[in-house]
Amino acid sequence: MGTMLFGLMLFTLGWTLIDGSEMEQDFMWHVRKIPRLVSERTFHLTSPAFEADAKMVLNRVCGIECQKDLPAPSLSDLEDSLSYETVFENGSRTLTRVKVQGWVPEPTQNLTSQGAPVRRKRQVYGTDSRFSILDKKFLTSFPFNTAVKLSTGCSGILISPNHVLTAAHCVHDGNDYIKGSKKLRVGLLKMRNKGGGKRHRGSRRNRREVSGAGREGSQDSLKETARAGRRRKGSARGQRAADGRPSFQWTRVKNTHIPKGWARGKSGDPALDYDYALLELKRPHKKKYMELGVSPTIKKLPGGMIHFSGFDQDRADQLVYRFCSVSDESSDLLYQYCDAESGSTGSGVYLRLKEPDKKRWKRKIIAIYSGHQWVDVHGVQKDYNVAVRITPLKYAQICLWMHGDDASCTHG
Repeated sequence: MGTMLFGLMLFTLGWTLIDGSEMEQDFMWHVRKIPRLVSERTFHLTSPAFEADAKMVLNRVCGIECQKDLPAPSLSDLEDSLSYETVFENGSRTLTRVKVQGWVPEPTQNLTSQGAPVRRKRQVYGTDSRFSILDKKFLTSFPFNTAVKLSTGCSGILISPNHVLTAAHCVHDGNDYIKGSKKLRVGLLKMRNKGGGKRHRGSRRNRREVSGAGREGSQDSLKETARAGRRRKGSARGQRAADGRPSFQWTRVKNTHIPKGWARGKSGDPALDYDYALLELKRPHKKKYMELGVSPTIKKLPGGMIHFSGFDQDRADQLVYRFCSVSDESSDLLYQYCDAESGSTGSGVYLRLKEPDKKRWKRKIIAIYSGHQWVDVHGVQKDYNVAVRITPLKYAQICLWMHGDDASCTHG
């Protein structure tokens, strides 16, 4: 019964909440021309130290209110921020400078008619409205199967057979790459049969121990050692499966792209607007992924709602889904009320809108969940849940990272 109600809830949310003043055709993906981002020159940099501590909450970042008081960035400022670092599996690093072509500044969207309210430091607001996805049918189906877990403790989302989008702070603190990111891995969801599935042979070390025992002891000792190895390895997996929790197929990351707007090094503080990164997997996956989309304004969000799923640390190994309203927006950021704990940062925020000239509806990623952040509001620090919007320029950059050129990135 619970599964049926949950499915009905998702179906209803997918078709949106539309009042009498809004028409269904308003909630549509609009094809738009994307500015060109052209790689100009690539430099080799010294290898990173990979010594930064993971920091999920940033201090003194410039949020929506702070951005109101700043002048609009110039073209050269944008080109500097959209230039990017690439760190490779062997620890080497490059910097690529870019040029922007065909960019038309858009009117500033600051902002909604009312400011976001002041809130105390918390990540779950009132009643916890998160849903743990435990049913195998939902967990292994789109869109939930697109969520991934990073070995650094964050979440991410599959956007191609080879790429994962996540938050930049999950791998870089603005000055250096965090510990563990040199051998970064991505965990893709998979489910085991109840009871742990088929029995697995012991680890290589266990097999060596078994071989030694066989030489030194009796045949009975050999069998008992082998059984003990299988029990140790299988018990935890079997317990996870019995609880309905997922297992992960871990894949190494081949390279990581981060915009210079975030990876400023010692030249300045990271800009929250650029808290996103693209990971290229060493081996492609065969799962269904979610496409990128350009973020619409709040008025174009069905019911004013956004959705995302991630691996919140207070619900170990469970995929957690939530939806909530957006409270405020700027050209680059969304403030929202989604209940979320650390571990969910880096999740892909998505919408379900109607495709032009078609009867079907389609989900696309329109932002990256940056997490629970402290932002500067007229010199006072206040806390908000923040998502970084995918703007036309960011769409062009991520598309360039994925394809290596801008030929496939003309419309979004």
